[in-house]
Amino acid sequence: MNFYSIRHLTRFRYTRPVSESIMEVRMHPRTDAAQHCLSFSLAVSPRCRVFSYRDQYGNDVQHFDIPGEHAQLVILAESLIEQHPAEPLPSALPSSAWDDLAELIEGGDYGEMLLPSQFTHPSGALKQLAAELRISRRDDPLTLARELNHALYQYFEYVPRSTRVDSPIDEAILSRKGVCQDFAHTMIALLRLQGIPARYVSGYLYRGSGDHDRSTPDATHAWVEAQLPGLDWVGFDPTNDLLAGARHIRTAIGRDYSDVPPTHGIFRGNAESELYVAVQVEASSSAPVLDRRQHVPDDWTVLVERAREAPPRPTPLASAQIVQQQQ
Repeated sequence: MNFYSIRHLTRFRYTRPVSESIMEVRMHPRTDAAQHCLSFSLAVSPRCRVFSYRDQYGNDVQHFDIPGEHAQLVILAESLIEQHPAEPLPSALPSSAWDDLAELIEGGDYGEMLLPSQFTHPSGALKQLAAELRISRRDDPLTLARELNHALYQYFEYVPRSTRVDSPIDEAILSRKGVCQDFAHTMIALLRLQGIPARYVSGYLYRGSGDHDRSTPDATHAWVEAQLPGLDWVGFDPTNDLLAGARHIRTAIGRDYSDVPPTHGIFRGNAESELYVAVQVEASSSAPVLDRRQHVPDDWTVLVERAREAPPRPTPLASAQIVQQQQ
């Protein structure tokens, strides 16, 4: 059993004060058979009332509205997680597993995780990649998913900021480089082409001193879950050539990134926004007590202190009011 304390800080700064921000936040870790969220808190500056609901995929979503003028928006999420080790997977499934999968799909509700979605369209570049990697309904679904997980790890070079959050997967496929989001979207699209239900997982990856993950340690992470007969949803991390395990902390699931961004909202004002994100994941063998004064990056400490201060006196807004998306 492992315990993880997580801090996730997001700051939006505006080039001039905005008159309103409306935001949804998906930073509340999920609770399921292997993972329990023991505590969660969300602090917002400027202060406001935060509401919650659960979306169609069972994700806990917080949302708020800041109607007054403000020059920055700071969101600090803190979580405490208890993680149990998952049951070991078999080396392979029987050859009849493809038939078992067909029966499972016929009797279940997996349509959304089989059809193309915003970032998983089966483009010409994707089909060429499937041919290059020799992806077909062979062996068994588990063996195929494992081989695909490893193949994408080798195919893509991990390059931070090489793509945007709204980049189509063709950009990463053609350049052969991307970030965890691109690895996940490509694997989901290829699995769905073979009739395997697949979904996108957003969360965090703990990196210990002996781990050599390619993904950035101070950011959120993304991986894939495939529905396999007799095994339920199984997690694959093609960015790091891993099976998702005790170090993977699940926050939200969906068809692709568009269903699960950590922050998604709009602001009203004639301004540009600048985004800063910091993530810290710490592990222990016993339940830790969250204390934001300890082991916090310098910039993070400054931001938290600024969030407690009264906002600077705003300059007048331009007469034109523009509603813009922020994510």
